[in-house]
Amino acid sequence: MTAPTTPPPGPAAGPPRTLTARSPGDVLALVPVVLGFVPHDSVAMLTFGAAHPFHARVDLPDGPAGLPELVDALLVPARHHRVRRVFFVIYTDSSWLARLAARRLESDFRRAGIEVADSLRADGRRWWPARGSRPGVPSRGVPYDLSSHRFSAQAVLNGRVLHGSREELRRTLAADPDAVGQVVAALAGRSGSPASPDPDWAAGLVTRCRSSGGVATDHEVADLLRGLLEVEVRDAACRDLGRATARAHVAFWADVVRRCPDPLLAAPASLLALAAWQAGEGALAWCALDRCADVDDAYPLAQLVGRALAEALPPDTWEPTG
Repeated sequence: MTAPTTPPPGPAAGPPRTLTARSPGDVLALVPVVLGFVPHDSVAMLTFGAAHPFHARVDLPDGPAGLPELVDALLVPARHHRVRRVFFVIYTDSSWLARLAARRLESDFRRAGIEVADSLRADGRRWWPARGSRPGVPSRGVPYDLSSHRFSAQAVLNGRVLHGSREELRRTLAADPDAVGQVVAALAGRSGSPASPDPDWAAGLVTRCRSSGGVATDHEVADLLRGLLEVEVRDAACRDLGRATARAHVAFWADVVRRCPDPLLAAPASLLALAAWQAGEGALAWCALDRCADVDDAYPLAQLVGRALAEALPPDTWEPTG
């Protein structure tokens, strides 16, 4: 089960800091904006009243046996950050499973002293109270349309891409076979070369591309990937990563990940996850960690970023290495 936990975006990362939801339709439009995609078969949690508010999504299990794990994935960070109030949206076609999940979530959160504002069920077209019928809500549900909502429009104006699903977001990081082939050819041409590039070269390459918005050449990517095998070079490559530069780092590392052969993927995918966390793009960070796990499920930097996301740590808890 994944639990992508999203810290609030920074000034240059994603939607505005304050979006006021006044109705269930507003909440349903807000969730994709803060997560970056429309959830399916999931529970989304919006939190309020904490020093570091965050929003989270977990996979909805197939049946009641998986509900304790689901609740823990949401309750542990909520308690850690002393959240005072939450709102749940359960995305499923199953009214039965939504009702069971809502009852378990509301019971355990209230027992922990956290107020539950409401729990809704949504199927992508209509919403219902998650726990069953409610006066004023028709049994057939209430229609909603995300495409015409002002939150969605504002997100687009802010340059934020809202994906139709988490899988669609994950596909944006898939390998480009032709681009990978070009980098592999460049790596083959370096097979007899001496040692990997030094840390300052790697830092300079990332800074230049990040500042200009350009992309590295195939030979530069090949040299960078060789260098990233060394921890000193990898750390230097994120030397100027911070909240102000995070979006540009995301663009750079996403390009490298799409061009990277699998045996060398762990380091750039982890650096992408780190940059996405700094940019407030928690869902993208988790997708990058998924790419890393495809080739190395024990890579230390990936584990570190994964813990930060799971614990909903704010990005400013990380400091560049210099």
